[in-house]
Amino acid sequence: MAGATGRCLCGAVRFTVESFEREHHICHCGMCRRWSGGPGFMTAASGVVFEGREHIGRYESSEWAERGFCKRCGSNLFYRLKPKDLYVISVGAFDDPAPFEAVTEIYVDHQPPGYAFAGNLERLTEAETIARFMGG
Repeated sequence: MAGATGRCLCGAVRFTVESFEREHHICHCGMCRRWSGGPGFMTAASGVVFEGREHIGRYESSEWAERGFCKRCGSNLFYRLKPKDLYVISVGAFDDPAPFEAVTEIYVDHQPPGYAFAGNLERLTEAETIARFMGG
């Protein structure tokens, strides 16, 4: 989908993207749940440009990825796959949430009891997620 804008909670970090995927994933992995307090709602974006870069904190969460957040307000902003330089942006950080639709739940074998999403979503285990998105 064509460009969009977004920001962190306090506005110290703003971003524009040239394009993004309207269909997004819901991630139940332990890192996303600990990072966001629940499942991660993320979408791939290209042509990402940040304003207020000095307020972005980066945490290397694995050998192949880092997570970005606002150092002032703590808002989760992105997950970046380093080898591909691919940004996966938090859906909640976009200014307009209307275009987004959840289509896939990933790491479903890590989903804790106590919540479930309605609808006919594709559900991938950790192994299936890695095979599809990371070529492993």
